[in-house]
Amino acid sequence: MAEAMRQVWITRYGPADVLQLRETAMPAPSGDQILVKVAAAGINFADIMARLGVYPDAPKPPCVVGYEVAGEIVAAGPAATAFSPGQRVVALTRFGGYSSHVVVPEGQAFALPSALGFAEGAALPVTYLTAYLLMISMGRLGAGETVLVHSAGGGVGLAAIDLAAIIGARVIGVASAAKHDFLRSRGVMGLIDARAKGLASQVRALTEGRGVDLALDARGGASWRESYDCLAPTGRLAVFGLASAVGPGGRFAAMARAAASLPWTRFNLFRLMSDNRGIFGVNVGHLWSHIGLLRGAMEQLLEWEALGKLRPVVDRAFPLEEAAAAHRYIEGRHNIGKVVLTP
Repeated sequence: MAEAMRQVWITRYGPADVLQLRETAMPAPSGDQILVKVAAAGINFADIMARLGVYPDAPKPPCVVGYEVAGEIVAAGPAATAFSPGQRVVALTRFGGYSSHVVVPEGQAFALPSALGFAEGAALPVTYLTAYLLMISMGRLGAGETVLVHSAGGGVGLAAIDLAAIIGARVIGVASAAKHDFLRSRGVMGLIDARAKGLASQVRALTEGRGVDLALDARGGASWRESYDCLAPTGRLAVFGLASAVGPGGRFAAMARAAASLPWTRFNLFRLMSDNRGIFGVNVGHLWSHIGLLRGAMEQLLEWEALGKLRPVVDRAFPLEEAAAAHRYIEGRHNIGKVVLTP
């Protein structure tokens, strides 16, 4: 009997219970593909939104999602030249990462540094690439500048804090009060309770009235407008998600269904000129066809990791069969850092 692989499927749109573990035929690599035995697969908030049916890029159910894995190569296609069986790698997977095995083009794989565990490797690609694009490629954050980071205790938030330290920038973090001590230990200079009102006034108080040079906001909704109001002259607002659309327990806020038509998505271009501010967006998943852009960033990140400048945080690891519990854990905003699945 042919060997089978295990995958977590989104069987239909709905709560975490719609996730189901199934067995299917083991794929075989062709061309320049490699077959990776997955040791850890990263979970991203986009996966939860895909399960709820509010992530337009995701395949329609039944489907397998997952953007990143770390593991060992067990087979390589005839045209693969960069890797061979036995090597440890971290790979980008759009989609199919919630699996015991994945096949990817070797151009989407990177050698995993020997000092990095599989779980930490799977915690690196999406969050750190997103932070790199937000802060370096597009945000152009400089030494001595200040960045406002929403959801500072999440995967992208902690990646942004690491990159800010490399750049020499200051961080103001927004997170629940229970996460403040941990964030302080990571070097965050100013902390704001995510439940508190008056974000802009608190940011002004922490910056002697000036505001921030860059704001990273994946919450969406009214938060985008509040973050914009926190900007200093020549400041930039970076948007990269709509986390506020999903409440605890996976409840979906109706406002996301009509996101494109809501007033807070409209920013007057004349006001941007008058304010000397900018707004841009990042979606790593839309850069798979521009893998050269991602490779350069990923190689730089792995170099920094090898030098001990990056510290990926894995909050918890769940076995594949407990994927539903992992989703609920993230939906409840319990995690500090990344949550991974371990086949």
